[in-house]
Amino acid sequence: MAESIEKVLPPTTDTQKSKGVDSVTSKAEEMDYCYTVPDKIFQLSLGKNAHFSNARYMGDYSMSLQDAQTAKCKYVADMLGLALGKRVIDLGCGWGGWLRYVKDTVGAEGVGVTLSRGQAKHNQETGLAVHHMDMREVKPDTFGPFDAATAFGSFEHLCSYEEYLEGKQMDIYRRFFEQVRALIPVGGRFYMQTMTFGRRIKEVPRENWDINAPKDSDEYTMALMVKQFPLSWVPYMDESTIEAAQPHFKLIEHSSGRLDYVKTNQEWTRLYKKFNLVKYWYYMRMIPKYIFDPEFRYMLDILRYAPNRRCFERELFDHFRYVFERVD
Repeated sequence: MAESIEKVLPPTTDTQKSKGVDSVTSKAEEMDYCYTVPDKIFQLSLGKNAHFSNARYMGDYSMSLQDAQTAKCKYVADMLGLALGKRVIDLGCGWGGWLRYVKDTVGAEGVGVTLSRGQAKHNQETGLAVHHMDMREVKPDTFGPFDAATAFGSFEHLCSYEEYLEGKQMDIYRRFFEQVRALIPVGGRFYMQTMTFGRRIKEVPRENWDINAPKDSDEYTMALMVKQFPLSWVPYMDESTIEAAQPHFKLIEHSSGRLDYVKTNQEWTRLYKKFNLVKYWYYMRMIPKYIFDPEFRYMLDILRYAPNRRCFERELFDHFRYVFERVD
């Protein structure tokens, strides 16, 4: 039985110092806030059909970011048994980096869904089969049967803090795995990777998270994470996710990618800051909004302070990769 997250990070309603942005009230609004608003910055920094999930260095940090992303895609394709004629559904497809690999390198058919309008538009313009919809709404008859499924970083958006307070987190995770089960056959595989709370989070209780704390503190870092993902709450470590997948899936393989995410995020930060005339014009256009919209300042502070990377460096967060196989 997984250690209860309530014991590690007890719920609290005292969240005024670290509440989410007021303009975000639905999951669709959160995805647009997180991914559509900075869409051009991401594209101009990371390229078209960018991989916006943890790369796979596995200890070899001499690799380039692109090579590590390709290594991840090859690993996933091999573990899922993808080949010409196979179909895979990507639940929360981002800017389509994985689907581009599936189409151009593997020759399989990939279908993606995303709640971010900017991501959906970009993927469609670049020739990928991506639909603007909630991944939780994908049913067996929506796009037909698939041989395999993937979810790169979308699992962390399933549960909100309010749902966690209501004790619904594990039920939400179990429903998700039941949904994936219905999309693939017995013996079909599901790859997912997700952020989780890390071992040190128990040292930083939620009521101490504070957007006005010193900028280098754990308390500020966690409050800024709430601003980045205002309606998302993640599991603690890996055991609860594995537990939620039972009895429909058996675990084939899993590993921590925490250090890989530190390196991935370092590379992203370098690319965000790399000069590009058009990109910096977009930055300049944001200045009036930065001055007059206090909530928007958090968006640029996220780019400045990289709270994700800090969380992984300090073990406030961990990151896990899983390969599951459907057994019933």
